[in-house]
Amino acid sequence: MLSEIQILEKIYAGFIGKAIGVRLGAPVEPTIWSYERIQKTYGEVTQYLRDFKNFAADDDTNGPVYFIRALRDYGLNATAADVGKTWLNYAAEEHGMYWWGGFGVSTEHTAYRNLRAGISAPQSGSIAQNGTTVAEQIGGQIFIDSWGWVNPGNPQKAADMSAMAASVAHDGDGLNGARFCAAAIAAAFEASSIDEIIATAMATIDAGSTYARVCQAVIDFHKANPDDWRACRDMLTAEWGYDRYPGVCHIIPNAGVTIMSILYGKGDLPRTVEIATMAGWDTDCNAGNAGAIVGTFEGLQPGWDKYRKPINDFLVASGIVGSINIVDIPSFARELTVLALQLAGRDVPALWLEDMTRRGVRFDFDLPGATHGFRTEGFNQITLKGGTERHTEDSRGSLEIQLDRLERGQGGRVFWKPFYRRADFDDERYRPMFSPVLDAGQVVSFKVWLDPWNGDGNLRIAPYVRRTMSGAIEETGAWHVPSAEGWQEISFVVPEGDEAIDEVGISIEYFGRLKFLGRLFLADFQIGGAGKTVIEPAREVQELGAITRFTWNRGHWTKSGDRIQGHTATDADLWTGHYYARDLSVTADVQRLSGISQLVTARVQGTGRFYAAGFEGDEVVILREDFGSTVLARAPFKIETGKSYSFEFTLKGDRLSFAVDGKVLIEAKDASYAYGMTGIRLASAGRIGVGRIEIVETA
Repeated sequence: MLSEIQILEKIYAGFIGKAIGVRLGAPVEPTIWSYERIQKTYGEVTQYLRDFKNFAADDDTNGPVYFIRALRDYGLNATAADVGKTWLNYAAEEHGMYWWGGFGVSTEHTAYRNLRAGISAPQSGSIAQNGTTVAEQIGGQIFIDSWGWVNPGNPQKAADMSAMAASVAHDGDGLNGARFCAAAIAAAFEASSIDEIIATAMATIDAGSTYARVCQAVIDFHKANPDDWRACRDMLTAEWGYDRYPGVCHIIPNAGVTIMSILYGKGDLPRTVEIATMAGWDTDCNAGNAGAIVGTFEGLQPGWDKYRKPINDFLVASGIVGSINIVDIPSFARELTVLALQLAGRDVPALWLEDMTRRGVRFDFDLPGATHGFRTEGFNQITLKGGTERHTEDSRGSLEIQLDRLERGQGGRVFWKPFYRRADFDDERYRPMFSPVLDAGQVVSFKVWLDPWNGDGNLRIAPYVRRTMSGAIEETGAWHVPSAEGWQEISFVVPEGDEAIDEVGISIEYFGRLKFLGRLFLADFQIGGAGKTVIEPAREVQELGAITRFTWNRGHWTKSGDRIQGHTATDADLWTGHYYARDLSVTADVQRLSGISQLVTARVQGTGRFYAAGFEGDEVVILREDFGSTVLARAPFKIETGKSYSFEFTLKGDRLSFAVDGKVLIEAKDASYAYGMTGIRLASAGRIGVGRIEIVETA
């Protein structure tokens, strides 16, 4: 039986493999990039085709990050209907998450509209509902990797769970693709060969299906021509090409490329994703699926470095939860490992369970080479890598900060980014949205240990945070020379301010006379505790479709002077704050500009699950939303259009209260939601104006 650490390391490797494949294949996605054009332009692909400041979100990784949350929200026996609710709960309508290519064109768009119309899964994705073409596009297999990772060594269960999850949008061979890829990942944990993985995955699908036949065609061709993948690709073009299968990205041709790249890659991750990219068709999807399977099988290898280093343990998602969209790959791998252990009925380490709903982060550098997304800024003599040479009692590794011949006055910053802006990206792939992970009042702590090799010891550091709008660096502790005798703990409380923080880390400066060569180790990095957020709209800007620090769903959100305005013909939401914020009080300066609904929300766990309080018609109300509204408290209230009111919505345990202009008007008790984001909501057509917002967490 695999140990919990072995499972964790395999999932970590598999997810990195997925991320590498997606990043490599994305620049040459169809339909403009053909197989012939890729070959003519790039020849043999042996490196990333494009550099990115940060690789923006992609649907191939959005799905694995978000859809598996059905097991957290609805339990380990979640049904297709539950996964359908998960789709609705975490996706913003017609931006982010999926390819919104149109109803009847994009399978995911079609399924989403069905779900919104009350057609639950699996009917929402069925051939009976949508027809064969829509149901058998490639999405059946590109979102399902996590269902394989949470079933290590259990390919049949992985296949069954992935088909259940994929049925939200797919049917027929779309489900066979889900079964094959998830089963292959599950088998890859323990298999001794690529052939064994493929045979195991094949045994979980309908042997008479078109999906099985294209796979078998590639298997047979490979046996006869084991070293010529381009000949195999020519066979696929002739016998299984796009001209034979309708729709934008049908699963069958791409299934052929996926299994071809796995076979001809011979168990080597870089070669596997390179072949999948050079082969054309849906390049990021095929390279991502193949990378997930082979990455899980092979485990982390030094030969991955040229592809792994730019990933830097960091991934962007584009669901509606701004803090979840900042994905730390080691932490996400740990979450999947917890689900895997729970599904297998095994004990879970208590600290890992705590991590599942942590208000902040815990970076232990336990996984081989893990950097947790730390970065450097300044002179290029400062580089980073994850290592195991030095570690604390509670971890297996640390971040090694290499300082190469610093001269007097030279230095830089080493930091983690708890927030991102539009300027951090080269494009808007799947339009990500962000809310800060770090807020005022929280405690940041970490440990450092200096290893000086050359110099006179005068290297000093200071902890700091950076404000995103002004770029101002705020030192949060004294400059000092770190200890060279052992671990030294640094801890500080994040200072208050009305700008988001987009860097947290240490400033480094050398002020000696001899060149400094050495290392600084950093370990046990944590952010925790209750936070305080102050948002002055005048300090924010419009970007990524709405307002900085907010994620959104529906409506039109703009700035008007020193206020935020929301305008919608249906319902609309704007959210901020951490997903695991618990007891808090949110105050907001709110105006009714038109319509009957102006609300603040709290403990928001998605588009369909939250509490809300504010104006509804001629009343003040407290509501619970669970894909349908329940009024928990109400009272009459005369509302003047255009007048500013101070809303205060307070939640402590199961007690909820709502005050206007300092006077508590209604109270309620409900224990449905223990944590979540906060926000502004219009539950029906209208307009709202919002000034200063303050969120004070108490637990």
